[in-house]
Amino acid sequence: MYLRIKRTVFDVIQPASRGNIASKIFDLFIMALIFIGIASVFIMTFDISKETAHLLNELEKAAIIVFSAEYLLRIWTANMLYPELSPARARLKYILSGMAIIDLVAILPFYLPMLLPVNLVGIRAIRLVRLLRVFKLNRYSEALVSIGEVFKKKYREILVSMFFVFILLVVASLLIYYAEHDAQPDKFPNAFSGLWWAVATLTTVGYGDIYPVTAIGRLLGAVIAVMGIGMVAVPTSILSSGFMELLSQKSGDPGDGEEKEKPSYCPHCGKKL
Repeated sequence: MYLRIKRTVFDVIQPASRGNIASKIFDLFIMALIFIGIASVFIMTFDISKETAHLLNELEKAAIIVFSAEYLLRIWTANMLYPELSPARARLKYILSGMAIIDLVAILPFYLPMLLPVNLVGIRAIRLVRLLRVFKLNRYSEALVSIGEVFKKKYREILVSMFFVFILLVVASLLIYYAEHDAQPDKFPNAFSGLWWAVATLTTVGYGDIYPVTAIGRLLGAVIAVMGIGMVAVPTSILSSGFMELLSQKSGDPGDGEEKEKPSYCPHCGKKL
């Protein structure tokens, strides 16, 4: 009986599989609580009535109770998630996993003021941690799971491309500093201000708060802007190819270089098998 209840709870709190209506309802319920919590963070930044603030606080308390229960149930059923490990090691492995840490951090803002003497400003700052709940959606959304899979498969290529972008930013910030410091000491007092300009230029955003005025600085700015069009697009193209490969695998289409399997036909009636 105990194991049957535990298995039922495990099946419900895990991402829903086809035909598991209870698990699907649970996933939708948790996702709704996450969106309500994020919306409340935005609403609390407005001048709202005490009644509305009280209602949001009560909703937050209810959500915290649900998230806390979910966290404890996941620890309780961790040995079913990792059946090859002992119950104690399975629970420890789950507690140290990325999603479990997010779950824990998402409920800490409610419990910390009870345990630690903090002022109101500190409490407000801690409440922003509730925004981390958005990452819990990764557990319930197939689209977000796909994004995670693409990042896992392409992380080496992404890191290499981002490394080259970082090197370009550092070099550009130093060059623009030496080119513009004497002409604009207030705008380019150090290389860090040059780094801000390099980011705005390389991404072709161009805020216009600081810009080069010397001939060398403008030439450098033109070169960096043109290079930025290609360099910033590299991680995007890597992710795009990763998504295409993943969609191709999920749809059952063969990848590049693989021969498509020819359809089989019945030798007697000629119908496609």
